[in-house]
Amino acid sequence: MASHRRPKQPSRARVSVLTATAAAAVAMTSQTAQADDPSKEEVKAKVDKLYEDAEAATEKYNGAKEKQEKLQKQVGNLQDSVARGQADLNELRDGLGSMATAQYRNGGMDPSLQLFLSSDPDSYLDKASTLDQLSAKQSEALEKIQGKQRSLAQKREEAKDKLADLAETRKELGAKKKKIQGKLSEARELLNTLTARERAALAAEEERANRAASDRVDLGSDVPASQRASAALSAAQGKIGSPYVWGATGPNSFDCSGLTSWAYAQAGVSLPRTSQAQASAGTRVGRSALQPGDLVLFYSDLHHIGLYAGNGQILHAPKPGASVRYESINNMPFMFGVRVG
Repeated sequence: MASHRRPKQPSRARVSVLTATAAAAVAMTSQTAQADDPSKEEVKAKVDKLYEDAEAATEKYNGAKEKQEKLQKQVGNLQDSVARGQADLNELRDGLGSMATAQYRNGGMDPSLQLFLSSDPDSYLDKASTLDQLSAKQSEALEKIQGKQRSLAQKREEAKDKLADLAETRKELGAKKKKIQGKLSEARELLNTLTARERAALAAEEERANRAASDRVDLGSDVPASQRASAALSAAQGKIGSPYVWGATGPNSFDCSGLTSWAYAQAGVSLPRTSQAQASAGTRVGRSALQPGDLVLFYSDLHHIGLYAGNGQILHAPKPGASVRYESINNMPFMFGVRVG
């Protein structure tokens, strides 16, 4: 006969143990989840590193773009030169043809026979002299044609090489642009892992940093090294609050070297496009010798540049999401300054 006894209920002590174990498991799971979930500060640090990498890639992109523009200009000049040379060559050939026709008309018969048959030897001798002159001009024209043909062939070959360089540079430009966009996209994805409140807090921090630049900043009493340095710094100060945009050279948005090159252009000085090239645009100076308007280079690969503003402050276009602003020179690894002559 089957037993109908109720199952034995767990004791109160056993229930307490099971409850405590479950609570501990939940707590451990929660702690593990928190450990795996990066904090707002960790995300910000990673995003800032991605922005730094994107800026380094941007300077390489800027260099490739500058090279592309130079190559396009060189190719255009070569093609114009070839077209002009071909017109000159056609003109020389037409001239040679006219001389050949005149020579045929005046000297188609053997010279000794012409002299023998001529009723006016003096007239014949005048014609012979003219033919000699035509022959000399013909030889000179032939030499010019040959020289022009060689020059055109050389320029066509040069244009062909430049076009090949241009195609390769455009390909390089596309790859660098893709790399920048990849870094920025990765940064956006990281930011999206934060809560709406955390993202708002980061945005507020960035806004405070941007706003601080428009407040009164103590730049000390240092004097710029030259009138041009003063004019460049003044021009950049007029752009405080303008957004950072990679590859931008103003007047409404800038990347780091775009700001410095634009500022010095307002002072009548043409600087190269990239921070690395601008590093050689003047005389190097150490930190203690910096004066307002000097260029300041950061990071070992010199991928960031700004203008020294005085009293340990720089004026620069920092990164995506930020505006042109003042910042402490200590916020990045300083390499050296450059005084533009």
